[in-house]
Amino acid sequence: MSVLIGKNSVVSVNYTLTDDAGKVLDSSDGSKPMVYLHGAGNIIPGLENALAGKGKGDTLKVRIEPADAYGEVIPDRIKNIERAAFEGVESVEPGMVFEAKAPDGTTQQIMVVKVDGDTVTIDTNHPLAGIPLNFDISVLSVREATKQELEHGHSHDGDGHSH
Repeated sequence: MSVLIGKNSVVSVNYTLTDDAGKVLDSSDGSKPMVYLHGAGNIIPGLENALAGKGKGDTLKVRIEPADAYGEVIPDRIKNIERAAFEGVESVEPGMVFEAKAPDGTTQQIMVVKVDGDTVTIDTNHPLAGIPLNFDISVLSVREATKQELEHGHSHDGDGHSH
């Protein structure tokens, strides 16, 4: 009997992620499969829910709404800041992405939306916030997590591991 995806399963999948227009946003095609620990919050909730109960060899197409993915766009996360905040950066242009420390100490991505003289409009929403996500998935393998994987809260996919 094959193992089905459930809490504490290590799952390996190939996937293609597209938006509603069919534009490929991400894919494991041509690279390594995605390996994650099911139930540990390693992937977006909507995808984790869609994969629960599936097994090796299963394929699925699933559409995940923003609420079960990266959330809706939060207008308060779009702000105008002074150009001087980009000290040491020669040219700041729309579409550029920077990493910065969030108030809680974590790292967050900041995307430049607009530059108007000394005022830069930035967006700290996740780049996929507000976008329905369409996944085409093939389940490659499912196994029970090791004790160490459970302790660490993520899979160790055999490529070496360090913290």
